[in-house]
This record gives sequence, C-alpha cells and structure tokens, in this order.
Amino acid sequence: MILDLHVHSEASDDSRAPVESHLRILQRKREERPIDGIVLTEHRGFDLDADYRPLEDRYGFRILRGAEVETDYGHVLLYGVNPDIVARFDFKDVRLPAQEVISEVRRLGGIALPCHPGRTNIGLCEHYETRPPLEGVVAVEAINGGSRGEEDRRVAGLMERFGYRGYGGSDAHLVAFVGLCATEFEDEIRDTEALVTALVEGRFRPVDFRARRGAIPTAAPPSE
Repeated sequence: MILDLHVHSEASDDSRAPVESHLRILQRKREERPIDGIVLTEHRGFDLDADYRPLEDRYGFRILRGAEVETDYGHVLLYGVNPDIVARFDFKDVRLPAQEVISEVRRLGGIALPCHPGRTNIGLCEHYETRPPLEGVVAVEAINGGSRGEEDRRVAGLMERFGYRGYGGSDAHLVAFVGLCATEFEDEIRDTEALVTALVEGRFRPVDFRARRGAIPTAAPPSE
C-alpha cells in the first residue's frame, strides 16, 4: 500500500489546496502516481473533529491525518495524533522541545518523525552540526517533493551515520505536487493506528514518482 505521508490542504496557512482537489489529481494521474491514500499533515494544528470519510467513499482513497509541528531541531511530522497528544503540546508553539515531542508522542500512542531534514534552518541535519543527536528517532523523510539534490545528499549521509530508516512524502502545498513522493508499506494501512504500528516496526520504504534525479536513499540498516 502506498501513502503520501506529507500533504497540506487549505487548513494550513501556506496552502490553498482543498483536500478534494488533491484527490481529483490523484484520480486523474493514477498510472503515473499509483497512490492509495494521503496523510494530511497541517501546520501547527489538529482538528479532532474533522471527518473525511465522505471523500474517502467518493474517490476511493484512504485519508488519514497527522500534523506538522516546529521544534528546536526543525520541523517534525506527528502521526497517531489523539486527544492526549493535543492536550500535551501547543501545536502553535514554533519552538517545541524536539526531544520531548519525540518521547512524549510515542508514550502517548503516536510517533514523531523529522521531515525534510536536509533543508536549511528547518531540517535536522543543520541542527545536528551543533547539537547532540535526538534519542528515539526511528526514521526521517528521505525524499520530499520540494527538496533539491544537495538536500537529498545531506539526508543520505544522516541516514547512513545514524541508521535511520527513510520515508517519503510530497509536502504538497499545491495540488500539482501531491503524490510525487510517497511511502510504500508492506501491509495494508486501514487506519491511523495501523500507520503508527507500521512506522514503529519499520515495514516501509520511500518511493519516488518524479523524473529520475539520481540516487535516492531508501532505508538505512538498523543501528548496531
């Protein structure tokens, strides 16, 4: 099963893409982007009451939800967000303590994964140059639809050094980019709980549907 794990809609302040428009693009481009579903990771917020089941039924795509938060180590995607996690953290805080986010989100039933780690200022690589590595990171975003070649190379080095696995997401803020990068799972992902389990257990790999742009990191070997 293939999911785009990093998608923004008009619920994010820097996107104007309705969720339904993302699905229409994926429906039209199924052959070149064989995506089974998306995970909405809106910036600095999470609506516990949002329900996308009518759109799932209409278009035949799985729609799951996460969030993108900002930490002192860069941007991080949260999956398995629940009322306890929402109560624990102020998602609007742009300097959340990354170590606390990773540890507490996992304790509360979710998982926190750094995204676009090769990017200047908001990526993990740059912070690791001057600060100690975070504990509990199981994977980083190996391919991101908006990343450039140099960023991908930085991420490959990060994964090799720390043994991180890699996942993929389009980081689509515009509908044209949805599904260009994604993550292939060994199992069917029926719900958010299954998504978290698969991510924790490492049963996935990043996939790239863009034109070939050189070697893309897939999964680093587990740390000894």
